[in-house]
Amino acid sequence: MRFQLLGPLSVTDGADAVVLPPSKPTILLAVLLLHANSVVSAEHLQRAVWGEARPATAKAALQTCVLRLRRLLPRHGVTETPIEAVPGGYRITAGPQTLDLLGFRAAVRRAAAVPAHAPETELSTLKEGLSLWQGPLLANVRSDTLHRDEVPRLAEERLRAVERACDLELALGRCGEALAELWAVTRAHPGHERFHEQLMEALYRTGRQAEALAEYRRVKQYLREELGVDPSPTLRRLELAILRGEDLRGEEPAASGPGRGHPPAGPVIRVDRESPGAGPAEPGPAAPAALAAAPPPPAALTARPADRRSATAAATSEPPGTPAVPSFTGRAAEVGTMRESLARYAEHGGEPPLILLCGAPGIGKSALARHVAQLVGAAYPGGPLLLPMTNPDGAPREPADAAAALATRLRERGDGGNRERTLLILDDVADAAQVRPLLPAGAGGAAVVTSRMGLAGLVATHGGRVHRLSVFDEDESYRLLCAVLGTGRVEAEPEAARRLAAVCGHHPLALRILTARLLTRPGLRLTDAAGWLAGDPLGRLSLADSPGMSVPEVFGGALDRLDPRLAEAFLRLGALPGAAAFRAADSAPALGMDGAEAEAVLERLADAGLLEEGPPGPYRMHPLLQLYARAAATRTRPTEKV
Repeated sequence: MRFQLLGPLSVTDGADAVVLPPSKPTILLAVLLLHANSVVSAEHLQRAVWGEARPATAKAALQTCVLRLRRLLPRHGVTETPIEAVPGGYRITAGPQTLDLLGFRAAVRRAAAVPAHAPETELSTLKEGLSLWQGPLLANVRSDTLHRDEVPRLAEERLRAVERACDLELALGRCGEALAELWAVTRAHPGHERFHEQLMEALYRTGRQAEALAEYRRVKQYLREELGVDPSPTLRRLELAILRGEDLRGEEPAASGPGRGHPPAGPVIRVDRESPGAGPAEPGPAAPAALAAAPPPPAALTARPADRRSATAAATSEPPGTPAVPSFTGRAAEVGTMRESLARYAEHGGEPPLILLCGAPGIGKSALARHVAQLVGAAYPGGPLLLPMTNPDGAPREPADAAAALATRLRERGDGGNRERTLLILDDVADAAQVRPLLPAGAGGAAVVTSRMGLAGLVATHGGRVHRLSVFDEDESYRLLCAVLGTGRVEAEPEAARRLAAVCGHHPLALRILTARLLTRPGLRLTDAAGWLAGDPLGRLSLADSPGMSVPEVFGGALDRLDPRLAEAFLRLGALPGAAAFRAADSAPALGMDGAEAEAVLERLADAGLLEEGPPGPYRMHPLLQLYARAAATRTRPTEKV
């Protein structure tokens, strides 16, 4: 006799199956089986059976429901699975042989324990577990509570197993076999981007390039129309690899001894995934290059889930939790100082370091934090934990929400009471009040904070080392162009390359957007590109397929965060004839203020990363910011005097 939860709730005896009729005893049985071998409280059972409209006599009604269930089960031949009344609630006992949910979970655990050199065994074990799923979950169980709280969790367990099985089939070169499952799950779960990645890869590797690209266009349209977001960088990288016709080979399933390997599985496109739950990072230097950079390092898709973190770190020197930063360039002084501070703390302990990276929008704060996290990954075995502090709509994340998310992430990474040392990255912080509740960072203690603001108040209360990032110098810009475009292409036209960097103002985001465009036009001469870009640098530093990767968009987002009066002041400053360098007294007439008031406004704009330097020297506005301010001022009529 066996209970089946993974579909309509039913009882099977050999080839015979009885689907239980919708009723309150059926709901009660479903709840007990979902928590088999555990005590389920009477309160939880009442809520599942009656919802929020529980009768006044719910306790007695529950006892009656249990009695009805005890009488029902023997009618279907169930005599060896008693429902026990225990202190605080009820319990039902089951095992993998008597409950399909436990059988599925046991198969997933066995698959995770299979040695890495035996992917065939892991795949067959996963398929054995997946075969237990028989249809719509709990279709005959009429409980809003269960369908809201339990069914999505069970469905997610299945999707993780399907995803891993498809990874294994692709790694073993069985792309045709994977296609049938991938067609089904992408249509059933159109927002699950990883399945679309796998489907595109399977189509491409079976010679169906046009269909793979059509699938990308389909999911891109769905994400924009239904969710209002763009495809992930991973999907965009994969599309670019398919457009180029790249044939990237990943590592084959590892062999642990002579003669125990597997034949080559054929070409495999490997794409780095973004870390789960990481959310949107500041569009720093790494972001546009994710669209069109050098081929990404192989992802350890042939590793078992339990081993994937260490395998990926070994293959790419990338610690888990942060996406790779392709072709990272520059910031040598900051990298050295941050790396030394974090490594010293990991080795010797002492005061947990707090590092603040601040600067203008798009200057590369997030990329620097992620790059350093990769370099010190071995010293932080819990891996870097990246917590975005800005919501997708650009609004600052509520401190309570961020604190709850951090607590959950730390619990997930903890190991009983012995949590591994973790490096916390608080990305795109809006103000000191937002981040104070999250510090110190718990076990591991070290934290890196990125922000457009100076956050002097945070430094005053928590100490720490501050790195204010500026634009690249000429050599750093040139090295970035070489790293992304290739030394041969750049050194064939070195003067044109330097002109391109100058038109970009040596701004990291602008350079990354430029190189992404040039990578998709390998035949375009740099000289021609420099002349074209100089004609409208602000308008042409954007990517058509990714509206967020745009200099005007990023600058506009930064301005939207400001007090409207500060934003208006910034636009007025951009209109000054000598806006590239000015003092408070120079700007006071345009702002309609005296010198002291003007200096206070300029200081706040400098703190927000929109101006550089300041007293005792002049303030400076980056050329691209100045262009943006002048263009925005023509579209905005001032409505209030600052």
